[in-house]
Amino acid sequence: MRPIPDLSRRSFLAAGAAGLGLSVAGEAAAAPFFARTGLPIGIQLYTFGPEGMKDLDTTLAAVRRMGYRAVEIPGFMGRSAAELKASLDRAGLACPSAHVQGRGGFDGDLAKLSDDLSLLGVKHAVMPSPYVPDQVLAAMQGVPGAELYRRTNAALTADDWKMNAEFLNTKGAALKKAGISVGYHNHNFEFAPKSGSTGLDILLAETDPALVTFQADVGWMAAAGVDPAAYLQAHKGRFTLMHVKDVKASTQPNFELRMDPTEVGSGRLDWKRLLPAAHAAGVRGFYVEQEPPFERPRVEAAKISHDYLAGLQA
Repeated sequence: MRPIPDLSRRSFLAAGAAGLGLSVAGEAAAAPFFARTGLPIGIQLYTFGPEGMKDLDTTLAAVRRMGYRAVEIPGFMGRSAAELKASLDRAGLACPSAHVQGRGGFDGDLAKLSDDLSLLGVKHAVMPSPYVPDQVLAAMQGVPGAELYRRTNAALTADDWKMNAEFLNTKGAALKKAGISVGYHNHNFEFAPKSGSTGLDILLAETDPALVTFQADVGWMAAAGVDPAAYLQAHKGRFTLMHVKDVKASTQPNFELRMDPTEVGSGRLDWKRLLPAAHAAGVRGFYVEQEPPFERPRVEAAKISHDYLAGLQA
């Protein structure tokens, strides 16, 4: 008796590929980006603002219902690591990444920080802003809130950026022992010219790739007038995380923390080009983040971004 041929759907498609122009590889490539890569769509909880952090359990439950499976925390949000862990577990969410400030975070008790992050399951500790030297802060006394942040970052020199690189190298070496990578997250001011270079280029040149990784905020890159896909490809292997952020066409190139934000897929970034380029460059952690002001409730905006990404074939 002749063996019965394998008529599974996959083998049938493969067998008919020559005559019909089909291929299993082509079928896989046509799948949505996140389904094809097997990576979760994450979200940075900063997106939900201070109000969203007050009733964290309600926010996290909503995040789970939207379809997100991973979150990045904007610090500990006034809670202990154990309290955060309990909330995440109740929602069924993973927390592979956390933002940790330079002041009040990385410059504190690294052993406790390591223990807290490990309890949460965090593998990436990302510094979301540069460590500003004391003398720069002293010169800004009396400058209010958001303007203080804008001015202090603009005042950083090339030497200040080199100091930040050494700071990151030191913290990266310490946390690597606990299996936690240290990273840096960009805005747009890091692209301002600094002595023939830029702040971000100095960080990339002066940090040890074995100790420090980077998180690309592609919305802020676009706001700086930079092509995110090209920049990531030029620095292949250095960026392992991404903030998936979109901007309106009205956003004008600047280095001063200005953008016109919108939901992912509603702006001018070419996600069909950008997501595969980022993946090819080494990005494996993708987190939606949206800046204020919002044109609709934040939860609704986050759902729009998730659903666009979940169906995006790229």
